[in-house]
Amino acid sequence: MAQDATSPRTGGSAPAPSPDATPMMAQYLEIKANNADSLLFYRMGDFYEMFFDDAAIASRALGIALTKRGKHLGEDIPMCGVPVHAADDYLQRLIAQGHRVAVCEQTEDPAEAKKRGPKAVVRRDVVRLVTPGTLTEESLLDARTHNFLTALFRGGNKEGSEPSFALATIDISTGELIAASARLVDLPGELARIRPGEVLVGEDLAGDADLRRLIGEAGAALTPCPRAHFDSVRGERSLKERLGVAALDAFGDFTRAELAALGGLLTYVEITQVGRAPLLRPPRKEAAGSLLLIDAATRTNLELARSNQGARAGSLLAAVDRTVTAAGARELASRLASPLTDEADVNARLDAVSYLVSEPRLRGELRAALKSAPDLARALARLALGRGGPRDLGSVRQAIIAALDLAAHLLRTGEALGLPRELMSIVERLAAAPPEIEQSLSAALAPELPVNARDGGFIRSGFSGDLDEHRNLRDGSRQVIAGLQATYADATGIKGLKVRHNNVLGYFVEVTALHAPTLTKPPHVETFLHRQTMANAVRFSRRELAEIEARITSAADRALALELDIFAKLVDEVLGEEQALSAANAALAELDHYAGLAELAVEQNCVRPKVDGSLVFAVEEGRHPMVEQNLKRGEGASFIGNDCRLGGGDGEDGTRVLVVTGPNMAGKSTFLRQNALIVVLAQSGCFVPAKAAHIGIVDRLFSRVGAADDLARGRSTFMVEMVETAAILNQATARSFVVLDEIGRGTATFDGLSIAWATLEYLHEVNRSRVLFATHYHELTALADKLAHAANATVEVKEWRDEIVFLYRVIKGAADRSYGIHVAKLAGLPGPVLARAGEVLTELEKADGRPKPADLADDLPLFQAARMPPGFDEPSPLEQALQGLNPDAMTPKEALEALYRLRTLLEDEA
Repeated sequence: MAQDATSPRTGGSAPAPSPDATPMMAQYLEIKANNADSLLFYRMGDFYEMFFDDAAIASRALGIALTKRGKHLGEDIPMCGVPVHAADDYLQRLIAQGHRVAVCEQTEDPAEAKKRGPKAVVRRDVVRLVTPGTLTEESLLDARTHNFLTALFRGGNKEGSEPSFALATIDISTGELIAASARLVDLPGELARIRPGEVLVGEDLAGDADLRRLIGEAGAALTPCPRAHFDSVRGERSLKERLGVAALDAFGDFTRAELAALGGLLTYVEITQVGRAPLLRPPRKEAAGSLLLIDAATRTNLELARSNQGARAGSLLAAVDRTVTAAGARELASRLASPLTDEADVNARLDAVSYLVSEPRLRGELRAALKSAPDLARALARLALGRGGPRDLGSVRQAIIAALDLAAHLLRTGEALGLPRELMSIVERLAAAPPEIEQSLSAALAPELPVNARDGGFIRSGFSGDLDEHRNLRDGSRQVIAGLQATYADATGIKGLKVRHNNVLGYFVEVTALHAPTLTKPPHVETFLHRQTMANAVRFSRRELAEIEARITSAADRALALELDIFAKLVDEVLGEEQALSAANAALAELDHYAGLAELAVEQNCVRPKVDGSLVFAVEEGRHPMVEQNLKRGEGASFIGNDCRLGGGDGEDGTRVLVVTGPNMAGKSTFLRQNALIVVLAQSGCFVPAKAAHIGIVDRLFSRVGAADDLARGRSTFMVEMVETAAILNQATARSFVVLDEIGRGTATFDGLSIAWATLEYLHEVNRSRVLFATHYHELTALADKLAHAANATVEVKEWRDEIVFLYRVIKGAADRSYGIHVAKLAGLPGPVLARAGEVLTELEKADGRPKPADLADDLPLFQAARMPPGFDEPSPLEQALQGLNPDAMTPKEALEALYRLRTLLEDEA
């Protein structure tokens, strides 16, 4: 197959065919020439073989031996191979390393090839291209995560307007199809939201360094495609044909740019699947403004889908996931990545969760039943692409049973109270699952199902009389052969005569060398034909054995052919009801997602937020979901909740900006992040970790918490901080929610303070957003008296014996200092360093204004002269007394006396 999509060269080169090439090698070179950008898995019997540069690349990537096979143009041909039965594992490793693989299969039976002559080569052809965005095999995919393929098309812009992009996205393993548009400035956030495995761009965009960088930062492979594929007319026509409709109006108002992106996407899928069409669910158009916009940096800072270590564990998604099915987990991940901005839609989701929270018995029964629901979407996708097996048909059967049972159960339970809109929609789709398909599959499929249809044995006995007849002949061969063996032994008088079988002779009679003369003399010489003499045995053939072998072999082949024919008919029957089955699968996923969120709400003591169109953000005793759960798992400690109120109240819109001060390690960053996470949870349709919450719809969420340098792009930590801050100031609106932590800390003190001051004023006066602003610049707390809608808050600490105790409570007011030296002591800095820091701090605080460094150097003694305060590193009398106690060796009276002594020492120190 000729591949007309251009992509990064991950495959190795191969020499051109030569006159002395063997027929097999000539075939290989021809197929390889048409797939030069991919590693070619060339099927040879039970192995996929690779040759020339492909072999060298694959042997290094997979850690397998590089060998040789014959010669080409006088040189040895490098070769390596992987077994067909283990190919998925090797494919996964190659794809993870960024390679593309063309899978070349034998497309005819070797016996047919032999009929064309002794040197005829079995016909082979590429049956699919395996790329990061086109995986369908269970072993290559994470069951709980979508594997998206996204096409990008840059739309036409009026002169001077901001560039915009159309995005078309598909998960061919489930059929989900999405179209959206984004401004260039929002593109990184969109890619971070979708998290595609592969991104397609036209050749005209492939050279754009900035675009390539954005795609790389999103963790996706970039694949250039011919510009001609991105054609809006082509995309519209292809989509109509695939959906079987004359117009797309029912699915949304697609722009010409979005149709062009869809055209590039569907063409690429057709090419990589070699003409096989994956299932498509009705396309979803994501209208501008319908989703909460979260940029890439904010997603990373808040650890929405991945923790800072890059793992799912420790993320918000992991903390809230209580789903029991793979489809439900994918639904939760999609919704958490794409919170809504329409208050009616958000509240409809919250109604569904609230209903299941209020019905614990129903929730438990639904979750128990959902555990038996298989991944119907991926089973259907594999069947549609010709990669499914009997177990996929079994999954369809089991999913229909689960869907119908769940629909009936929900209706019975909900009749008295009335189901909310979302749950009623789920019931309707579950109830529409076709029972006749389940009946056909239950009648046809055996209780135990193999992975591959070619293994046979998956059709129930009694389903097909013709199949049972051939099976009986195949399976009854042992009895037939045993009967013949007894007959031959009686006729010849040779009790040790055996009828055996091998792949060379087929069925044969074997006797010892001692008894062989009996069969080479009349009357047996005419019927027992000598075939082979061995050291201890002699083998003979008989005509009737050959005839029986032909019948047995034919019966086995015919039985398998009949099973495969029944399998194909069942697949066609299932795919004929694909729309109803896909709708039922979506309903199962949504139900699992809602039941999981309800379970989470009860388990973690979460509440339903009030979500409306106001500008209020009011949270009572809010908690950080990940930190709270980690505390419970670790120390068993409880999380201290904190209030936060922005917008509403006195004046035009109350406090919009809250300046938060306090020492490091006291919980400022946790406080900031938890409120941003509550926004995400609420607008995703989840209950939130708080005593009460009122969330006015947020249109954009920004979180600039922490920073790291970007050396690859020549950016310092401070530069990264300023780029992210600039994005916030340029994009935030009055509906946005902004979290900023330690602006300006990466530069000189006066510079940093000036930038932080100006940023805070701009957010208050121009953006007018709801803002949480944490800082160690205590000078900024004075702004609360100047700015009408700003207020101060601090994290409470207590001091005791030159130590600080973190109380983790956010209260009104401002911190008077940062306690940096105290925190440094907790971190384990050496005593002399802490003493010296204390001296410098004292001089700074005594100075009138800010002294010059030269003045400090003159006034302060040299570091070597710094002395530790008396007793700085010696234990106090109280500590010495405690260290001298041995409670296990004390009598009750001695323990009481020791307690009184300790109290006296404590009073003396106080």
